[in-house]
Amino acid sequence: MEASAQIGVTGLAVMGRNLARNLARNGYTVAVHNRTPGRTRALVEEFGHEGAFVPAHSPQELVAVLERPRRILIMVKAGQATDEVIEEFAPLLEAGDMIVDGGNAHFADTRRRERALRERGLHFVGTGVSGGEEGALHGPSVMPGGSPESYAVLGPVLEKISAHVDGEPCCTHIGTDGAGHFVKMVHNGIEYADMQLIAEAYQLLREVGGYTPAEIAEVFRTWNKGRLDSYLIEITAEVLSHTDAATGRPFVDIVRDAAEQKGTGRWTVQTALDLGSPVTAIAQATFARVASSRSELRAVYRPLAAESPEVIPHELGHGVLDIERALYASKVIAYDQGWTMIRDAAAEYGWDIDLGAVAKIWRGGCIIRAAFLDRIRAAHAADPSLVSLLAEERFAAEIADALPSWRSVVATAALRGIPVPAFSAALAYYDTLRGEHLPAALIQGQRDFFGAHTYHRTDREGSYHTRWAEPGRPEVRTDTGTA
Repeated sequence: MEASAQIGVTGLAVMGRNLARNLARNGYTVAVHNRTPGRTRALVEEFGHEGAFVPAHSPQELVAVLERPRRILIMVKAGQATDEVIEEFAPLLEAGDMIVDGGNAHFADTRRRERALRERGLHFVGTGVSGGEEGALHGPSVMPGGSPESYAVLGPVLEKISAHVDGEPCCTHIGTDGAGHFVKMVHNGIEYADMQLIAEAYQLLREVGGYTPAEIAEVFRTWNKGRLDSYLIEITAEVLSHTDAATGRPFVDIVRDAAEQKGTGRWTVQTALDLGSPVTAIAQATFARVASSRSELRAVYRPLAAESPEVIPHELGHGVLDIERALYASKVIAYDQGWTMIRDAAAEYGWDIDLGAVAKIWRGGCIIRAAFLDRIRAAHAADPSLVSLLAEERFAAEIADALPSWRSVVATAALRGIPVPAFSAALAYYDTLRGEHLPAALIQGQRDFFGAHTYHRTDREGSYHTRWAEPGRPEVRTDTGTA
């Protein structure tokens, strides 16, 4: 069989099908394969006019029609299914060929797979793809990992099919082995926080201010013209303005208030704990989804008393501006936590990740695309060693300006019994890191008392333990063994 295709795609569910169409629309000849042959036929029959497709009915056929070095994009369910597909194709490939995993794989699995295939002379490229089915078709944000050698061959293809902002592709080589999937995981963690913060702002406008969903939609449309300009703010306005055809009620009122998740938010929180990265806003957003789905617990808590004054329509007045400021400040904190986690992982796993480039490729195509990502890109370009966004003068000034409103919003929510876990976590994170004296000193004392875990003093070097049970409670320097 003649080698006529420049790239292959196996797994033709919605994302795989749309990426294959995107590749074909951009001038590539695409070999397509699915375990269920009907999907392959349907794709070619329905979309064959969009470009050049070569249907393959087996892994052997797919490999046979690919030009060297072969590039095979896997778009199947993460986990065992991915491993099974890899084992189908790897024995058919030759040194220098590439297997590209475009699913939401856990980065640790990607590191394992990359190492195993490297030993067989193959390139494995774990690639984060964000933008949903529409992004996959029209231009996603693409986060490939893997070797620099594989990116030299694969990168131009991924850059061409990615979204573009200001003429620049929303795709860059993130780093070796699992770096691409790691950054995609953190993207999704930030997405969880962003969505929760927006939802909390909506609830405050509705339950404190008495605004209707349609009125809140207009508030969000106004915000989307300013510094909160983003895809998520834009679609929030659309969701809130939608009326259910069957009941005539606001759409948001007929949807059960139990948020679901596919696991990437949970992975972010679990990994953050392993790395010691304090992603508190992301964690609270993830736990908020979990809590919303615990119907048996909610049934117990729902009848419990909560003092909450009657809603006075539009009582917020200028408070709408307070909520905008609180939302913006909390978003900055959530994004900053994500960048801190990426930095921590780069140090842990030996990845050379350009944090400014991450911001650049998230400006288009992905779910968290937002206007202020360009400022994050610029901040890291100006200072590649930037430790935090709040070390940048303009961001720091904006947070300082928002602080009174931010505190007022969180306090109002607490007084009214309205849960704002992400707003609260973001503010607490800010106050924790700016605090000159933290209660952690007491915690260290407690740990030393019950477990002899030692502590460090503020007035001299060394590690110490107090012998709490002995008369006079003598102190011992544990790193030298002297009193």
